[in-house]
Amino acid sequence: MAKPEKSRKNAPAKAAASLKLEAVGPATPDVLDRLFDVVESRRGTDPSVSHSARLLARGRRKIAQKFGEEAVECLIEAVAGNRGELISESADVLYHLIVMWVDAGVKPAEVWAELLRREGTSGIAEKASRPHDPLA
Repeated sequence: MAKPEKSRKNAPAKAAASLKLEAVGPATPDVLDRLFDVVESRRGTDPSVSHSARLLARGRRKIAQKFGEEAVECLIEAVAGNRGELISESADVLYHLIVMWVDAGVKPAEVWAELLRREGTSGIAEKASRPHDPLA
């Protein structure tokens, strides 16, 4: 018997966001760059009107906590095999990661460049090339 989808208090907002994206055009990876620009534009704005502004005003610890919570929720949905919820939680993880980047001054292009640098390198070789952590 299929497990019923859990009810989410922000489901209407997510549905509206999904409709908005469809109206803008097809989903492509550059949506992350656009999301970064929006989050960055919220820095220093009124926290009462923007969730991104509220998170940024609360500081890095709160941003990291929210990112961690979303990552755990994403993992739970993956293990449970809830594809739709995994997609939704993955979007939450990416959003909170971008908020963390904005707070830390990391630009998406820097992350894309690192991914490009690693492209074509096996994960085992890439990990072996990193400096050894004496505490590990």
